[in-house]
Amino acid sequence: MESPFSNLQHLYSRKEVLSNPSPVPKAHGLYAWFFREVPDGVPVEGCLTLEGLTLLYIGSSPDKKGKADSAQTLQQRVRYHFQGNADGSTLRRSLGILLAQKSGFPLRRVGSGKRMTLTSKGERWLDAWMEENAFIAWVEHAEPWTLEHELFQTLPLPLNIQGNKHRPFAAVLTGIREKAIAKAKELPVVLDTELRS
Repeated sequence: MESPFSNLQHLYSRKEVLSNPSPVPKAHGLYAWFFREVPDGVPVEGCLTLEGLTLLYIGSSPDKKGKADSAQTLQQRVRYHFQGNADGSTLRRSLGILLAQKSGFPLRRVGSGKRMTLTSKGERWLDAWMEENAFIAWVEHAEPWTLEHELFQTLPLPLNIQGNKHRPFAAVLTGIREKAIAKAKELPVVLDTELRS
C-alpha cells in the first residue's frame, strides 16, 4: 500500500501544533512524526523521507478497536507528545532516553517516586529539541489502528515498539529503555517542584 504520508504538502512544527486554535483536528486518526535530527544509533535505512526529514514514528488515536469511542482526539494526543512528559508519552520517553547523553537529563523517578520523567528541566530541553527537530502530519481515519497495522508491515518505523516487534530495532530500543528504567530505579527520587501532568 502507498503510505498516506508519501505526498504531504505541509509538516507542522511544535509551535504550529500548540498555537490556538490548533491546526490538529479534534478527530480520530493516525499521526506521523518526521525528524530533522535522528538520535544516534537509530537505523533509518528504508525510512520514508520528506524534504530532508525522516519518518521514525507513527501513532493512532484511539489505538485499538475497543477504544473506538475514546474521548482522546488527534489534537489532544499530538499536543501531549509535544508538551507532556516522558511518563505519559512513549515517544517522549524513547527520545529522552536516546538523547540523554546529549542532553544530560536521564530518566528519573520524580515527585512521589511513582512516575518517571526527564525532570522538569529535562522535559524543557526535550521541548526545545522537538521545536527544532520534530514535525508532524496526520490523517483522519475512523479506524486508525487498522491503518497503523498496515503501515507497520510496509514501512520501517524504528521508534515504534508496540505492534512493530517484527523489526529488529524494536528489541534494541526495548533493551535501551529497560536499562534506563533500571538505572532510574537505582537513583534517588528527584523532588521536582515543576512537575508536569
